[in-house]
Amino acid sequence: MPEENLPEEKKKFFVVTFLHLDFERWKAELQPHVDYLKARVADGSLVASGPAFGLPGSGPGTRAGLLIIRGRDRAEIEEWIAADPFARHDLIDACTITEWDPVFGAFADQSSGGLTVEPD
Repeated sequence: MPEENLPEEKKKFFVVTFLHLDFERWKAELQPHVDYLKARVADGSLVASGPAFGLPGSGPGTRAGLLIIRGRDRAEIEEWIAADPFARHDLIDACTITEWDPVFGAFADQSSGGLTVEPD
């Protein structure tokens, strides 16, 4: 099966963080970013998202976010992020992308099913 046709249950989870240092510019682009996220919820790629607190580099006058995204691979997640209005307007000052296998809890039925699975 070609990777672009992977069923949702075969897509991987990625935890993404954004750090925004320019609060005024962040506010100006917030609504387009929210609209983008709502569209990604609708297409099934965004599992959850919201403000994050206490990330390295954050503090007064900054904003940070955490997103759980589903995709085939890191390259697809990078494309997803690049299409976000925050990225298109150069408002993401730091970004982390971490592949995650939710073996326990709410998404366990969508995990690899094992603790000893090696990442790709």
